[in-house]
Amino acid sequence: MSAVALTVAGSDPSGGAGVQADLKTFAAHGVYGTSVLTALTAQNTRGVRGVHVVPAGFVAQQLDAVLDDVTVHATKIGMLADAGVVAAVAAAVRSRDVGRVVLDPVMVATSGDRLLDPAAVAALREDLLPLADLVTPNVPEAAVLLDAEPARDLDGCRAQARELFARSGTTVLLKGGHLTGADSVDVLVGDAGELLLRRPRVDTTATHGTGCTLSSALAAQAALHPGAGWEQLADPARDYLQAALRAGAALRVGSGHGPLDHAFALREDRP
Repeated sequence: MSAVALTVAGSDPSGGAGVQADLKTFAAHGVYGTSVLTALTAQNTRGVRGVHVVPAGFVAQQLDAVLDDVTVHATKIGMLADAGVVAAVAAAVRSRDVGRVVLDPVMVATSGDRLLDPAAVAALREDLLPLADLVTPNVPEAAVLLDAEPARDLDGCRAQARELFARSGTTVLLKGGHLTGADSVDVLVGDAGELLLRRPRVDTTATHGTGCTLSSALAAQAALHPGAGWEQLADPARDYLQAALRAGAALRVGSGHGPLDHAFALREDRP
């Protein structure tokens, strides 16, 4: 049986983030991808122009249609847009077998556009976060989840990752890309303790969909290796992200923050 992953997220018509990035990432890992759309966005590499939220009842109907028929080994949850959609997704996670859950608490796009309203933030924090197996906030998102000021340095990230794990019981991968320094350092905190994941910072403007790509790579790894701990899965997922970031500039797609190259391995192997 093939490894199967599900993405529950918004659509990006420019192809670099959201469901499109998730499905490309699943395919790059050899994982069969399924998807449930929570929102339609009008966006490109320069920003978000509009968001059309899918009604919560239809999100639930999509989830039922997939899960009634397909065995899912891991689920990545991304943009949820409003509290009703959060509630519908949380109900499915509680009642259905969706495999291990990676929650990417998408709140603000790379361009700075707000993607989650305040009521949805509260619902995500209280209803969905404790159900996830792994949550992958960036520095601003961790601050929102904790109702605190954003961390200013690595020590602050470590403290906030520990606090978020203590409050939720969910393993935390706090992404340090918003900090400065030669290395980008992520903090993984869970039952196995604390682990720092360092990678050289990639000097590129092709960063559209970075968070989506990492969370979906983690879900793909979880689908492929159901018995492995997050401390074992995080490094290969980060390695994939690093390579996709390095290759993204060569795509020359868009005139803003261009996308990563999710299919870099195919292009490298091309004669």
